Amino acid sequence: MGTDTPRSTKINKKPQPEGGQAPVVQRVRIRYAKRGPLRFTSHRDFARAFERALRRAGVPIAFSQGFTPHPKISYASAAPTGVASEAEYLEIGLRAPVDPADLRVALDAALSPGLDVLDAVVADGGSLADRIEASHWWIELPGVDPVTLHRAVDAFTAAGEVLVERMTKQGRRTFDARAAVVRAVVREPAETPSEVTGVPCAILELVVRQVTPSVRPDDVLSGLRVVADLEPPVSPRVTRLAQGTLTAQGAIADPLEADRDRATIVER
Repeated sequence: MGTDTPRSTKINKKPQPEGGQAPVVQRVRIRYAKRGPLRFTSHRDFARAFERALRRAGVPIAFSQGFTPHPKISYASAAPTGVASEAEYLEIGLRAPVDPADLRVALDAALSPGLDVLDAVVADGGSLADRIEASHWWIELPGVDPVTLHRAVDAFTAAGEVLVERMTKQGRRTFDARAAVVRAVVREPAETPSEVTGVPCAILELVVRQVTPSVRPDDVLSGLRVVADLEPPVSPRVTRLAQGTLTAQGAIADPLEADRDRATIVER
């Protein structure tokens, strides 16, 4: 959670409406992190926790129409369970305008430490999902020597295609894990990562495009096993560092930057 000490951690003192069919008058896009043990929070569990946080913070969330109204929340490319992230995104529809800075503080205070709200901006049209083209991943591999990882990554990037299998909602699927990988770089750890001691720990940095079916870090690791028989002796520790638009230089642009820029222009 943030270090801010707000005067109040409630946005709206009025209780939430039962039906909540008031129209959406403001949309806010939020960036949040999953850290430490909270990386094991499933997407469904986070969604429940976030809805409770909205109620605790008194956020004037809008609801869908019909007999079973649902809060207006849309998620963009949630990280897999067990993966930490510094860059998860969602959008909420509100029935009354709020200050996004106050909203960030109130929601951060209402969530457990480790589920941390990092940024909130008023949406300036367009689709948040359309701004998510790629993800930047940091993968720590305890027990794997960096030289061994270098050889495996060289074999992977040299391959025209690396077929892997994964169970999906549609059943077991075979797909290419290579084509979606924009960059794969072995990093030398400057310090002992993730409190790993007494063993080598190679680090793999990836930039991966959003494709269908999605190519996840574990799919790339499966690809390294296919091309180089790389088998990490213990479970890797994976963190998503960023996600957003992929630039021509292979960098990832903040998906909230356009909204932030527009707000600055309006204020002027």
